[in-house]
Amino acid sequence: MPITTSTVEPGIVAVTVDFPPVNALPSAAWFELGEAILAAGRDNDTHVVILRAEGRGFNAGVDIKEMQATEGYGALIAANRGCAVAFSGVYDCAVPVIAAVNGFCVGGGVGLVGNADIIVASDDAVFGLPEVDRGALGAATHLSRLVPQHTMRALYYTAQNVTAQQLEHFGSVQKVVPREQLDSAALEIARKIATKDTRVIRAAKEAFNGIDPVDVKSSYRFEQGFTFELNLAGVADEHRDAFVETGKPKTSAPQQSSHSGGGSK
Repeated sequence: MPITTSTVEPGIVAVTVDFPPVNALPSAAWFELGEAILAAGRDNDTHVVILRAEGRGFNAGVDIKEMQATEGYGALIAANRGCAVAFSGVYDCAVPVIAAVNGFCVGGGVGLVGNADIIVASDDAVFGLPEVDRGALGAATHLSRLVPQHTMRALYYTAQNVTAQQLEHFGSVQKVVPREQLDSAALEIARKIATKDTRVIRAAKEAFNGIDPVDVKSSYRFEQGFTFELNLAGVADEHRDAFVETGKPKTSAPQQSSHSGGGSK
């Protein structure tokens, strides 16, 4: 099963994503993931949720090939709504969510971990938003929860990644460990939470969301509005088609500057 829920230990539930080859999720899977996380939190026996993935990396975002193989805007709308549901599922889960990130965490993956309560990562993990290379916007809201504002802008404009070690320096990743120790590192933290009175922890989660300085759900949907504009203008299709065809981002030809480097003539 691509998305599974299992009780690791009493009070600790793992939600695991497994969509080979790179965990790029089709539209329906984003809805399923959001509901799986919310359902785990609704169970009073659950004290903490670990969100993890099998395979080469944690998450590669939406399935662009599915989107480009579908006529009209139905797949785009479904993917955007699905991402919003999954990100909200992490944020609104009644108990803390620990994201255990292995390998790459890009696009929608950043939306998931940016809304998580705690992040642990393998020492080969990288985080990034290649959205501008796909003719889209989104999840800057969540990247802003991981890095300082100007770093976020630089990463977003250049579509560059940030390492787990850098995020540990910023304080957004709690712990960086070798990949083979990732599950045990997440479990170690989960056990500490699971020993607490879940009534207090659940109240704390609700309180933290209530005092959050950013309304992550509204700000993300605001970003998505620009993605729809880029799609209606035909810009996004150009970029997605190029990526599906070549596996590389579409680049713009350098523009000639109208200003000369020397003095006036």
